[in-house]
Amino acid sequence: MDAALRIGIIGLDTSHVTAFTKLLNDPLDANHVPGGRVVAAYPGGSADFPLSMDRVGGFTQDLRGQYGISMMETPEAVAESVDALLLESADGRVHLEQFRAIAPYGKPVFIDKPLALSSREAYEMAELAQQYDIPVMSASALRYSEGLVSALAETDGAITGADAFGPMHLEPTQMGYYWYGIHTAELLYRVMGTGCREVVVTANDDFDVITGVWQDGRIGTVRGSRRPGQSFGATLHTGGGPRLVDVSKDGRPFYASLLIEVMNLFRTGEPGIPLTETLEIIRFLEAANESRSTGQRVKL
Repeated sequence: MDAALRIGIIGLDTSHVTAFTKLLNDPLDANHVPGGRVVAAYPGGSADFPLSMDRVGGFTQDLRGQYGISMMETPEAVAESVDALLLESADGRVHLEQFRAIAPYGKPVFIDKPLALSSREAYEMAELAQQYDIPVMSASALRYSEGLVSALAETDGAITGADAFGPMHLEPTQMGYYWYGIHTAELLYRVMGTGCREVVVTANDDFDVITGVWQDGRIGTVRGSRRPGQSFGATLHTGGGPRLVDVSKDGRPFYASLLIEVMNLFRTGEPGIPLTETLEIIRFLEAANESRSTGQRVKL
């Protein structure tokens, strides 16, 4: 068996870092993902973002104390000492800067959602990946929900439309839909694929509905709720009728399903999602933010 990859983490201000580290480093975990170990990390943190600064210390302590992870002073130090990287910073505003720092080391990188908070930054990151010839992947774990994957396999590709739904909390520092809208947008794109040509948003205090029209005439929606108790899921419209997928009923944790794909990226250099699809998702959310502000239909 090949030696385990040495994995580094950039940004310790999200619960994803403890979830990923446990799945990788604890062989006794019921959902252990083999093939790599987290060995080094850069804590990071954003001073003007409470959900970042209020959590980075605790997660740093957890990784150091429970797993003996070496803490580095810079992203570059982490990149130099590992085989592959998880860019996990909760604040999407810092992704481009941190990716600029680690890209020259030529290591494969998974960038937790969202890739960036604008299409301009997203395209610059794609150019850096091309310049340094490194495989890059970004995704919400929800796109790998067991229920969704099974439903898509059973539809045999005959999708006529889809309606994704989930919580839609807004975070002032994270540009409208980029904070929680990324999850439902990822669900929608996993079902519909690329090719959205325009979006329009209807919103009030409690709900947002993003309606996208695809180049082939299909329609997909994202429905977000700020009321308590909203779960994630999607209704798939097929030639055989609609099918509801409730991702909360999965047996395997979303993170484990995602991490299997990430380890495949690290091993093979082949991302499970083309970066072009991720770039379109970022533009989809950008256009939806614009439509929410103006009330107008916006072309991608």
